Order: sequence, then C-alpha cells, then structure tokens
Amino acid sequence: MATATVTPNQETIKKPPLTLTPQAITKVREIMATQDPLPAGLRIGVVGGGCSGFQYSMAFENQSGMMDKVFHFDDLKVFIDATSLMYLNGCTVDYVETLEAAGFKFENPQVKSTCGCGSSFNV
Repeated sequence: MATATVTPNQETIKKPPLTLTPQAITKVREIMATQDPLPAGLRIGVVGGGCSGFQYSMAFENQSGMMDKVFHFDDLKVFIDATSLMYLNGCTVDYVETLEAAGFKFENPQVKSTCGCGSSFNV
C-alpha cells in the first residue's frame, strides 16, 4: 500500500485521508506520461454539481495551490484542496476495466446517496 506524506510542511500522515489502488496509480502514471509538458501531479477534488449535489473531479496540475495538501503515492503527487479533503476522507480511488466500461471508481464511505447515472453523490 502506498504511504502518504504532506508537503511543504513535511508532516507525515500515518493514515492517508484517501487511498489510491495500485491499478489507479498505474493508470494515472500511464495517462500522465502522454501529456506534454509532463504534469507535476494529479488533482483530486469534489465540486458542486450533478443531480445529487457533488461530483468528483480529477485533473493534471503543474503545481500545488496555496491551500492544497500534497500527498505522495509512491512517486505520484496528489493535490487536494482543504474543502475537498473533508469529503474525500476514507475514500478509495480504483481503476476498473469491465466489458461494458473502463474508468476511475470512487468508493466513499461518507456518501449517503448517488444519482441514477452514478456520476454525482450526496453526503
């Protein structure tokens, strides 16, 4: 399992606020390698929207923001803003491939309900 540390304060987090599975880390690295220029890391966040109130977001970033926490999963940097961190605590991000679809899957114990299409949630 990957360990997470926070920078720039160099605090060590004993239990990461979220988990990225090895499959998710591998897929992010694979997609990241196709970007030009190579991004510094991956931003994971929660934004308002969708029919249930919130949606997950993932995007490549060149640097962290002022209010971001930076977590390291092996050599992958993950940037999370303070507000999103509240909603992502305990969340597991996986990458799954099935016959029907492939993509990142968020398993979040804080979610109370999701919409019918599965792209938004409520806490």
